[in-house]
Amino acid sequence: MPSSPARDGTVLPISSTHQQWPRCMPLEDRHYKTTRDCSGFEPTSVTVWDVDVTIGLENGEFETSQDSVEQLTTWSLTYEMDDINLHYRFLNWRRRIREIREVRAVRYQERYKRMLKNGDTLSYQGNSDEVGCYVAPRPLSKGNCYFEVTIMDTGVRGTIAVGLVPQYYKLDHQPGWLPHSIAYHADDGKLYNGNPVGQQFGPKCNRGDRIGCGIYADTFDAGLVTVFFTKNGKEVGSVVVPVAPDGLFPAIGMHSLGEEVRLDLQAEWGSEEEDSVMMVDSHEDEWARLYDVRVSGTLLEYVGKGKSIMDVGLAQARQPLTTRSHYFEVEIVDPGEKCYIALGLARRDYPKNRHPGWSRGSVAYHADDGKIFHGSGVGDQFGPRCFEGDIMGCGIMFPRDYVLDYEDEMDDWDAADVRPKQGRVENLLYLNDEDEEEGDDPEQEHEGRKVMVFFTRNGKIIGRREVVVPAGGFYPTIGMLSSGEKVKVDLHPLSG
Repeated sequence: MPSSPARDGTVLPISSTHQQWPRCMPLEDRHYKTTRDCSGFEPTSVTVWDVDVTIGLENGEFETSQDSVEQLTTWSLTYEMDDINLHYRFLNWRRRIREIREVRAVRYQERYKRMLKNGDTLSYQGNSDEVGCYVAPRPLSKGNCYFEVTIMDTGVRGTIAVGLVPQYYKLDHQPGWLPHSIAYHADDGKLYNGNPVGQQFGPKCNRGDRIGCGIYADTFDAGLVTVFFTKNGKEVGSVVVPVAPDGLFPAIGMHSLGEEVRLDLQAEWGSEEEDSVMMVDSHEDEWARLYDVRVSGTLLEYVGKGKSIMDVGLAQARQPLTTRSHYFEVEIVDPGEKCYIALGLARRDYPKNRHPGWSRGSVAYHADDGKIFHGSGVGDQFGPRCFEGDIMGCGIMFPRDYVLDYEDEMDDWDAADVRPKQGRVENLLYLNDEDEEEGDDPEQEHEGRKVMVFFTRNGKIIGRREVVVPAGGFYPTIGMLSSGEKVKVDLHPLSG
């Protein structure tokens, strides 16, 4: 093994596994080490504190001399000092990154007061005398320039505001009341632009409505931006406002008990949305009643709480079934959490918080258990359960002599040839002769008269039930009761 000289000139062994010069040892106690066998190396001059050491590398042995303090070694001592400096730089770098993250965490943090946040749901938690306000963690930007709020419950007064505010907006004021903020208020349809006095702007908003707010990304110019608002995907209006230095943050305000909304900070809105809005508006005309159900074209989506049997979402068609349009279908697009989807017929004034079939004047086939409910909360086993992708149908087999007094008043329903589509249910407009009840009085009024209601699954009849038609007729009615449920409806599958 190679060796090294001590201070008195004696030769000491050299370690081949250490790469470290002594740093704070007294001169008389220093022993020099190297990292490898030193045989074959050229002599090097090194200065350690006040001692000039000449290292002669011959046969792995050191010779020393102490003349002057002039040079430092680049091989061992300097290498170690650079390594120490790099280590301290690394620690400083890590500390700096941690500080930056802490600052950003504080800066990009959502703020809310007198509100309960559960996932994407916000509910008012005040006493109706004080405003509750929520401010999102990040401002709108060119990459994320729109958000939406769905009204789950209007509470006592429906004083819900949706808009944009500075980052550190006072949380005991409604958005739009203070300078540099703007908001659309659902209870009165007014726009509040940095002033507690609003101006008439758009329609009022109720339960199930979607209020959107966004900025046009191409209007950032000299601190000004165009802010627009929407209702159910359709633009209500826009206004140019100054941009606060830290940006404009999405905000929601509430001011009465029971108010609750669902927030979507990643919502999208654009030209493609406008095309679908036209379709949505046309199909909304087909529905007379919508409770906790959102319409998007032919798609119905449950937007209720889904926490109790009183949270039923109900959709009832504007027109009842007739001899000219006697059948409709529903496709289960998403069964949601429980697939509490019901398809059936109900009277016009059917309770909005009751599933079809649960109350008098209704009959319905329920997808979750395959039971039929006929004016009662207790169902009878009827057919198979239905799942995602299944098509449920419901229709009436009218007797041949059946006449509806109100049918002539439906001039917006064009008479059309009734013929089945390929792969659809056969046309069962009339009962077969052998199924007709004998002894019926042709002069009997339609009110209180019995008809045969039938249900289908994927185009096949699964059963029938004789029921009494209520005054005014039977209206196609769909019920939903669990989060995430979506169905696609065709009210005229046998026409055209």
